[in-house]
Amino acid sequence: MKKLLLTFVVGAILLAAYPASACTTTITGKKASADGSVMVSHSDDGLGDGRLIYVPAMDHKKGSMRAVYYDACSLGYKPEWGATETHRIVSKERGPGYNTPGDPSSVPIGFIPQVKHTYAYFDANYAIMNEHQLSIGECTDKAKVEPEPASGKRLFYSSELSRVALERCTKARDAVKLMGKLIDKYGYYGTGETLLVADPDEGWVMEMCGYDEEGTNGVWVAQRVPDDSFFVAANQFRIREVRKHTRDMMYSKNIFSAAKEKGWWSPKEGKLDWTKVYGDGEYHHPYYSLRRVWRAQSLVAPSKKLSAWVKGPMTKEYPFAIKPDNKLSVENIFSIHRDNYEGTEFDLTKGMASGPFNNPNRFEGQAEATSGNDEALTPLKGAFERPLNIYRCVYAYVNQSRKGLPDTIGGLTWFGPDRPATACLMPFYAGVNNLPAPLQQADILKFSHNSMWTAFNYVANYAMLKYSYMIKDIKAVRDNYEAEAFGKQAEIEKTALGLIKNKKLAEAKQMLTKYCDTNAQNILKDWWKLSETLYIKYNDGYLNTSAGVGTPVFYPAWWLKKVGYEQGPLTYTKQPGEH
Repeated sequence: MKKLLLTFVVGAILLAAYPASACTTTITGKKASADGSVMVSHSDDGLGDGRLIYVPAMDHKKGSMRAVYYDACSLGYKPEWGATETHRIVSKERGPGYNTPGDPSSVPIGFIPQVKHTYAYFDANYAIMNEHQLSIGECTDKAKVEPEPASGKRLFYSSELSRVALERCTKARDAVKLMGKLIDKYGYYGTGETLLVADPDEGWVMEMCGYDEEGTNGVWVAQRVPDDSFFVAANQFRIREVRKHTRDMMYSKNIFSAAKEKGWWSPKEGKLDWTKVYGDGEYHHPYYSLRRVWRAQSLVAPSKKLSAWVKGPMTKEYPFAIKPDNKLSVENIFSIHRDNYEGTEFDLTKGMASGPFNNPNRFEGQAEATSGNDEALTPLKGAFERPLNIYRCVYAYVNQSRKGLPDTIGGLTWFGPDRPATACLMPFYAGVNNLPAPLQQADILKFSHNSMWTAFNYVANYAMLKYSYMIKDIKAVRDNYEAEAFGKQAEIEKTALGLIKNKKLAEAKQMLTKYCDTNAQNILKDWWKLSETLYIKYNDGYLNTSAGVGTPVFYPAWWLKKVGYEQGPLTYTKQPGEH
């Protein structure tokens, strides 16, 4: 019984950590990308709902209302709002993917007037891309105030805002305006947030937060990313001075009055610095956010020789957006999310903490593990570097929005389940009729061979036993599938474009759906096969192949020295240092 109770408590702690998703997100402008696309990427770094859900286009009766649901990404799971710890939304009205019998139905915080027609889109813990190539990324930020949801007062968090935007909009600028109006009218609750919004022409950074625990309130600002630039955010607001009367910036009408009301800013101080005025620094510890911003900008523009060290959390050393040294591809962007600071002074594959087999994963303790909870999980004070690739990532993706192509083909999500370093990118076109069933099934408390997320999470966890060896086996399978997908892309799109030009849109959509589904099903099958291969090949710490069974794979000398191997029992006489 004690063991069962302990398991429950540990599970509750893990699930409570869910809102501390601490994501990383990027935008690449159309003149900064290798193919002219506007790219948005996102890693959702909180162990939670790993499903990628297809929400179909729908028609709605005149006068109908749209439910607005609470999302555990905001302030943690709250049973009074329905759904479960592992399934974010339970509702028949959001399509088959969210209809999960047996789960308690989501309870609306409130309702807004529905529109006549809503667009199809890919949805996860935040909306991803719709059928018109409108694309979204996200990261959580630390704000001075994080209000609770309240019916009739504070209805929206960024997750539901992103979904309404993809249901109703085709352009990034319009999506920002719509989400802003929803905050203004219906209020905002939860953490500070950054939403990246892009279409084939442009990309916008929209940041938002609450500013008072009572009443209907919310404040927001948005800034356009230059077409020739790259933007990254990592759990800290990134917009600085709010400039009036410019086409590359939008903001709520109360942005100045609210700051003055709270005593956070005075016009005498000069322009309002959004990050300084409404933000509250970095999450958890110094460089939790800034190190990732530094690393991402350094990877795309090494010529800038940016310093990894700054004077404080409100530094302006890292510009809002940076021009990359070379045009960026999908592979380039995802390699940023796969990064563990390899080759830098912060390299997480080096040192005692990485163990004998260069494991870059660092499990968290103290406040890192529980957002908003001051109770430490360990009495020691300290911190590990927070990498772009993190063990608790539930999924990551790169979206492409491409001008000059029909939306059906032009919008493309490259999706990787679980943590980026061990994920395999899979293409899903905006015009597909549905997503593969294994992608729409996941439950972190249930093991399922039919779940894509379970397969990738299983392999990623097993790989930590002998990481430097197993990551090579993983990369071999991953690289083969990714090379095939990128290699086939032009051919697949040429075929689909031909069908569309011949007025065979339905056939084109069916062809793309079948291609994406077949590719995903093959990957699922081979990933489970990979898990079996890893189990057999490294069974009991040996290397087991057809060339020989039980071949020792011993520890490296540097690690043996550090852990006292040389003081082992070599004689019958007690040696210095032995207990």
